[in-house]
Amino acid sequence: MDAAFIGLIVIILVALAFDYTNGFHDAANAIAVAVSTKALTPRVALALAAVMNLVGALLSTEVAKTVGAGIIDPPEGNNGLEIVFAALVGAIVWNLITWWYGLPSSSSHALIGGLVGAALAAAHSVQWMGILDKVVIPMIVSPLVGFGLGYLFMLALLWTFRRAHVSKANRNFRYAQIVSSATMALGHGMQDAQKTMGIITLALFTAGEIDSFEVPFWVVLSAAAAISAGTYAGGFRIMRTMGRRIIQLTPAGGFAAQTVASSVMVTTATVFAVPVSTTHITTTSIMGVGSTRRLSAVRWGVAGNILVAWIVTLPAAGSVAAVAYFVTDLAVG
Repeated sequence: MDAAFIGLIVIILVALAFDYTNGFHDAANAIAVAVSTKALTPRVALALAAVMNLVGALLSTEVAKTVGAGIIDPPEGNNGLEIVFAALVGAIVWNLITWWYGLPSSSSHALIGGLVGAALAAAHSVQWMGILDKVVIPMIVSPLVGFGLGYLFMLALLWTFRRAHVSKANRNFRYAQIVSSATMALGHGMQDAQKTMGIITLALFTAGEIDSFEVPFWVVLSAAAAISAGTYAGGFRIMRTMGRRIIQLTPAGGFAAQTVASSVMVTTATVFAVPVSTTHITTTSIMGVGSTRRLSAVRWGVAGNILVAWIVTLPAAGSVAAVAYFVTDLAVG
């Protein structure tokens, strides 16, 4: 085996490691609300999320094509593999930092920031219009949609069930949350697992192992398995932030937040093929639902800390990736 092929194998393994960290980092997106409302126990919720992440990852590859070919121009040769490797290092390091501090940052934006940072360090072409259309605009719009729809859907539920018996309604909404949690995990798999598929396919294309940017089935299967394994491994630090520290939701509120968030994730993955942040959508849906009580019911200080993490994710992951590229280039050169 030559050095380039060994480098490709290393990149694939690192990409799957990123996918694994994405799973435990973002597991809270699918299950935190259901656990906090006691609709599901943590381990049952994690198992459900792992299975549905796997199913979602197998359903589509459109987001994978966007990430792999729509952020930077596909690089070539050994230098191209260095760019992909450095992008993954930047994303993984930022994922671990935000996981350690319990901040639900975006693994998607960490990966995209890593790609851009590594490409700029290598003086490689970045598709700035693609980033504007596929990253920046969705990054701004999707949280606003999550907040607005969460608020309106919760109002609709409150009006529809205004005469219902509270304890009976809560019990029924806990059952409904099992379905909404499963749909959340499905949407997460359709979004986040595909980003790793895109990176591995980019590496294969860069190394000349494939001639067109079509995601091989073994890549789909391995990425799906890695994110599912990571999901089952947990993510309890972030789960506490998502499930309790922003606002303590009722079963009806949990169902509303999960239904809205999963609808946005599935729609963006299938209709628009854009890599939105599942974290952004889930968090703002929770805030929108919580705001129907009163604005002060949402712990805006915690929300502010999360917002800061969102803002700095792209440049922070990009900076780490740039350093990783320079180090890798020195080591290889």
